[in-house]
Amino acid sequence: MNMLARRFTIVCLIVMLFGFALSALVAEASRPARSSDIGSAVPCVFEGGTRCLPPIRR
Repeated sequence: MNMLARRFTIVCLIVMLFGFALSALVAEASRPARSSDIGSAVPCVFEGGTRCLPPIRR
């Protein structure tokens, strides 16, 4: 019985750590982006590939 309680405790701690990590990930993904931080140095437009280019002024 002692071994069973020890294994149950270890499993509960592992599940708790996984839950904390998952909740932190979900909380980080649901935070709104601040528009003042986006493109503050140089605005970036991905046109025609994966390179970051400044927007074309017309």
